[in-house]
Amino acid sequence: MLANRRLTILDKIHARVEVVDTGFVLDGKASPCHLWTGPDSGTGRGGGYGRMSLSGQTVAVHLVVYTHFYGYIPGKKQIDHKCNQRKCCNPAHLEMVTHLKNQRLRAKRAKENL
Repeated sequence: MLANRRLTILDKIHARVEVVDTGFVLDGKASPCHLWTGPDSGTGRGGGYGRMSLSGQTVAVHLVVYTHFYGYIPGKKQIDHKCNQRKCCNPAHLEMVTHLKNQRLRAKRAKENL
């Protein structure tokens, strides 16, 4: 039963994902982003993350994907998008980090993109 629910959730996600080559390279190879095309968290601070409904609750798509492939996310951890694309839900592009590391990575990427 649980396996069927997981597959249904993944099917729901895949139906609203577009695979796009954004130029991101992982382990020396091109690694396309899986960009969510459904609703998102808006344009304000902390906006731009994919959102979906599961059992009547609005949840972040990248967190659902991370949990499916890698498991539980402790309360003090965050999920970083290595590709720097907030709508990406490619599990290979998601990494669990501390808040401090997430902030440092964001600052580093901002400098690189000047």
